[in-house]
Amino acid sequence: MAAARAAELGFVEAAPAWRLRSEQFPSKEFASVQPRAGGSDRRDCPVGDTDIPPPPLAVFRNQLPRKNDFYSYEPPSEDPPAETGDRVRLQLPSGAHLCRVCGCLGPKTCSRCHKAHYCSREHQTLDWRSGHKQACTPSDYLDRTIPDHNFLFPEFEIVIETEDEITPEVVEKEHESEILGSMGEALEEELDSMAKHESKEDKIFQKFKTKIALEPEQVLRYGRGIAPVWISGENIPQEKDIPNCPCGAKRIFEFQVMPQLLNHLKADRLGRSIDWGVLAVFTCAENCRLGTGYTEEFVWKQDITNTP
Repeated sequence: MAAARAAELGFVEAAPAWRLRSEQFPSKEFASVQPRAGGSDRRDCPVGDTDIPPPPLAVFRNQLPRKNDFYSYEPPSEDPPAETGDRVRLQLPSGAHLCRVCGCLGPKTCSRCHKAHYCSREHQTLDWRSGHKQACTPSDYLDRTIPDHNFLFPEFEIVIETEDEITPEVVEKEHESEILGSMGEALEEELDSMAKHESKEDKIFQKFKTKIALEPEQVLRYGRGIAPVWISGENIPQEKDIPNCPCGAKRIFEFQVMPQLLNHLKADRLGRSIDWGVLAVFTCAENCRLGTGYTEEFVWKQDITNTP
């Protein structure tokens, strides 16, 4: 029997702003969006002006061939660009302007200075109150220092490492066999009896804890086609729960976002509660390319406890 393929683990690491630009990861991108209640169903930005209730979570895949109209054919340089510091880029090489608040396409313009661009009226209002009111001027100069709107999550680089082949679970089993071999038969029977009374929920949670014990800081587990590591015995999806890709192919597991990421998001400053146990992302098994835009994939949210 072939050995199970090891997962790739992702760890948060601080990085300069230029390392977080899209040209640094042109091969395959995922964007996860959690729209606010009453927001738009638009896919480019989680804010709008309609009353259509949005889904609680959505994930999008953008996959391009190496030769494309957006990125260089050659791999991105590992050296910082010639431009100074962490200057915010508000215009793409194609000429398209970006929103000063969220970085999405900004087709709307400040009517006073005609220099500041926004994706929506909501973000224009937010920026006006956060400092653009003082910096707004009709001249050719516009302060490019973007204030902290307390709106976006902090950004980090995800560093990838391969999970060790010897997991804590294997180590524990080795130790367990040594211990049981040195103890009497009566104690072994008592342990078996205790195991029978252990619930399925307890076993799955213990397996989750054991699996991440060697690398407790992991925020991402990537393994296309492998099994997710669930945190709870409840709300585990069946095959029928995972919809097929629009191309007709089945979707398979590709990666999961771990609850440890919550420690880095500073979500409390948004005045909202954001929580999850596991976010498991399932993508097209055929790796289809449906044009150059974003394709919506499927995300399954499993909470730590199933509360009403």
